[in-house]
Amino acid sequence: MLTEEERVRYDRQIRLFGIKGQEKLKEATVLVVGAGGLGTAASLYFVAAGIGKLILVDKEDVELSNLNRQILYWTEDVGKPKVEAAKSKLIKLNPNVEIITYKSVLEEDLARKLVREADVVIDALDNWETRFMLNKICVEERKPLIHAGVFGMHGQLLTIIPGETPCLQCVIPEKPPEKKGFPVLGTTPGILALMQVTEAIKIITGYGKPAKGKLIVYDGERMSFSEISVKKRKDCPICGKL
Repeated sequence: MLTEEERVRYDRQIRLFGIKGQEKLKEATVLVVGAGGLGTAASLYFVAAGIGKLILVDKEDVELSNLNRQILYWTEDVGKPKVEAAKSKLIKLNPNVEIITYKSVLEEDLARKLVREADVVIDALDNWETRFMLNKICVEERKPLIHAGVFGMHGQLLTIIPGETPCLQCVIPEKPPEKKGFPVLGTTPGILALMQVTEAIKIITGYGKPAKGKLIVYDGERMSFSEISVKKRKDCPICGKL
């Protein structure tokens, strides 16, 4: 049940998907893995939208070079754990949301535990080894995973619904080389993160249609979006037998 305060707070989106849709959000848990450019923007909009429980995982502390794109951190947060600095802002935005944080490397046991608790998982990572592990666990646990990645003024989005869509490894079979200190315009992860949140809200509420079977590519230099049709690979070691 929504309180009267919640009905007022979420009025504009209740006009879209109704009270029942908002109640589904209130009952849902979202796991956001990574509290960088993607994860901070995604967390902000999940909390604003009234998700019931947000789980945020990141092992790092805030650095000055984060501040052009990681929007939950202020200058005075430099040196603080990212998840703690993020939580302090998110609680002020919406005290109705339960926010659980882990300042930790995402090892397999913890990842599986948290994925099992979540209704939707957000890949806001910046390394492919952990991304592939998270993809594998989400497929095994049959949990939707929304992947995004960014570089410079470019980004990509893939919505993974185990049993219905290709998984990440169907589309990207081999781990790309890891890149440290890659360029990124601050707006790029913001745009991709909000696309991730939109996909998650559609999955949770049942309003609209998730982007199944599509790799959505964003080109900020030309301000264009394109879609690449993707299919499940029968020989995929992760989801080929689903």
